Amino acid sequence: MSGWREHLGTAVALPREGIDTDQLIPARFMSTPRSAGYGEYLLHDLKHAGAVPDLEGASILITKRNFGGGSSREAAVYALIDAGFRVVVAPSFGDIFSGNAINNGLLPARLDTAPLLDALADGPRDARVHVEAGTIHLGNHVLEFELDAVARTKLINGWDDIDLTKAQTKPIAEHRDGLKASRPWIWPGAR
Repeated sequence: MSGWREHLGTAVALPREGIDTDQLIPARFMSTPRSAGYGEYLLHDLKHAGAVPDLEGASILITKRNFGGGSSREAAVYALIDAGFRVVVAPSFGDIFSGNAINNGLLPARLDTAPLLDALADGPRDARVHVEAGTIHLGNHVLEFELDAVARTKLINGWDDIDLTKAQTKPIAEHRDGLKASRPWIWPGAR
């Protein structure tokens, strides 16, 4: 996965609360091989009920609170990415969803979305998202979002948890070597 610092794209409003992972991708579509892509299944049932605006061409989703709650379904993140989304903006996210999003290069930007939803009342608009600065620019609005330092590092570098651990190889080795020197009796074969 490649990292990113800035994204220019089209923002679209989905003014609904509590969109859970089963709504993002219903379980019946998860038997499809990942290589086939999950984008067409994103919000499938809500789309067919006419409860979702046209998402075609959008890469920034602005929504309401409690996005991505429910079961721990990484396929929900895959569906968003495969549909072309790089950013989801909401006041709150499911914890597991947030972790899965970051590990797959999707930014879950946490902030009060009311001004952005108002700005999108007439339809999708261009927006700019800066990961490093933690800002979203949409029309006259410049809003800061919450993102912890580890998540920011992962997105910028395109890292997952394994990559983050690999980045600490030297300090881990130094710590291990220090323990070996100060406590040789705890190591197998030491006498």
